[in-house]
Amino acid sequence: MAATPTKAHSPTETAPLGLDPVTMTVLANRFEAVVREMANTMLRAGRSAMLNTARDFSCSIVTASNELLASAEGLPVHVFGSHLLTEAMQELHPDLAPGDAFLHNDPYLGNSHHADQTVLVPIFVDGEHLFTACTKAHQADIGNALPTTYMATVRDVYEEGALSFPCIRVQRDYEDIGDIIRMCRRRIRVPDQWYGDYLAAVGSARLAEKRLQELVAKHGVDLIGTFVREWFDYSERRVVHAIGRLPAGRISGAGAHDPIPTVPDGVPIGVTIDIDPEQGMIDVDLRDNIDCVPAGLNQSAACAMNNAMTGVFNVLGEDLPHNAGSFRRLRVHLRENCVVGIPLHPTSCSMATTNVGDLLVNVTQSAFAELGEGWGLAEGGLSTGVPLAVISGVDRRRDGAAYVNQMMFGTNGGPASPRCDGWVTWFIPVVAGLMYRDSVEIDEQKYPIRIRSIRLVPDSEGPGRHRGAPCGEIIYGPREDPMTIVYTMTGHRTPPKGVRGGGAGSLAHAAKIDRDGKPSPLGNCVVEQVQPGEWVLGKDGGGGGYGDPLERDPAAVLADVLRGWVSRERARAVYGVVVTGDVRDESLAVDEAATAAERAGRQAAAEQAT
Repeated sequence: MAATPTKAHSPTETAPLGLDPVTMTVLANRFEAVVREMANTMLRAGRSAMLNTARDFSCSIVTASNELLASAEGLPVHVFGSHLLTEAMQELHPDLAPGDAFLHNDPYLGNSHHADQTVLVPIFVDGEHLFTACTKAHQADIGNALPTTYMATVRDVYEEGALSFPCIRVQRDYEDIGDIIRMCRRRIRVPDQWYGDYLAAVGSARLAEKRLQELVAKHGVDLIGTFVREWFDYSERRVVHAIGRLPAGRISGAGAHDPIPTVPDGVPIGVTIDIDPEQGMIDVDLRDNIDCVPAGLNQSAACAMNNAMTGVFNVLGEDLPHNAGSFRRLRVHLRENCVVGIPLHPTSCSMATTNVGDLLVNVTQSAFAELGEGWGLAEGGLSTGVPLAVISGVDRRRDGAAYVNQMMFGTNGGPASPRCDGWVTWFIPVVAGLMYRDSVEIDEQKYPIRIRSIRLVPDSEGPGRHRGAPCGEIIYGPREDPMTIVYTMTGHRTPPKGVRGGGAGSLAHAAKIDRDGKPSPLGNCVVEQVQPGEWVLGKDGGGGGYGDPLERDPAAVLADVLRGWVSRERARAVYGVVVTGDVRDESLAVDEAATAAERAGRQAAAEQAT
């Protein structure tokens, strides 16, 4: 199966332009502005910290013909598959009507995973369905057997236990269908928080309905329809041009998720990519991977497609439109019952948006480095350990009420590229730096936790001509009552790889610190109760480097030493840069003569060894 949203046009085909460039630009930005207004509604109205501080949600607008039109800063893992959600809505509900809203989180019908609840609102103008507003939000609790939305070791959806909504009608004539709301409130551990987040999602989608009806009333159906067609064609031409600059050929990438108790051999991942610059087409083949595993690590069809496409777009360029037009030039080939393909019910996809998904982004983007110097990216940090754990317990400040929340303090190091160093704000590969990190102050107000420290870890970067970003470390614990943490991380055995001579980033790590301050290592698949006075420590993974570290600009190495990201010892041992002086009197400087001699000696030794 090729997961391709729309049919590719001939690269030389150019439809006659009916819109001038100014009108085209104004309307494109207007649709994006509507999506940003949707997102702002979620950020301000969401109840859980996952929404109003971490921004773990995404909004998009899809046409009535099921083509993604606008997504602004939506998370790639959420929005690239929006058309699959609206396809399910139309197939299951041929009686769509104004005032409808649908609740959808079914991973077998185009959703990412059960934790991502999507509200779909079909938008009508004069009785005609023109668009669908999609607001997808990660829930703090979805009724799983454990207080977490990520269940790594479950064998199937029955053991997972999540509430599943296969695109059901949740509003009719703009009113909630009470049976659905009552069912959710009964099964979810934090019902008021869930309902607040649900109302925020409905409000976000209804706002898009109002704004788009106003937009069509102003410009007319015909002009808006012309814009949509020409915007998709323009986006396609942009991607054809970007692919045309690539060398032709077949490349491949491989990696593996660390073992977990129910998958003791881990999950190997491979990707094969065919690049045809003459035809302006890229094919990503994921079919030669293992079958689905008896765990929650399987990719849903939406996530397999999304994450492979994210890896490709990371390489093609950051300024390309991301819509159905640009998607015409990327074909992702999937097969049924594949760990990165099309899962069959009741296979669990509980963790489809992270872990194996992060690995898929990494191996796809790093494969392009095979094309030669100047292509591809290194691998970015992909740990989802303690800094991204789900915490739960009771809060005596609120009369013993239950709380559940996923921590969003991830500071995985971003991958280096041929042109720049990795981002410290990378977070994890599937969100590409578009999520926010939690606010310490807000989280400590909302939940009974104490965050003892957060820092960047020195010497954790993957070295290279351009280095990967360093990773972060956090230490936190409960206030007055026991707290349960749940997480499954990868990258604690196999670090993010560098490319083109670049080095690997640091490994992820987790530990529990007892009341006497003694740390004990924690595993990578953990359900752990933490008592008052105890702490958990989590270190993410550093980003991989790009190119030979001995070619890095000595001034850039010095800047990293001044920041405290790279030690003086590592500067010399890894980068061949000799730093003199003392940070206390601001006299640190590069000894240029000693550095030149150090690097020349290293290069001579390397040449002699070969």
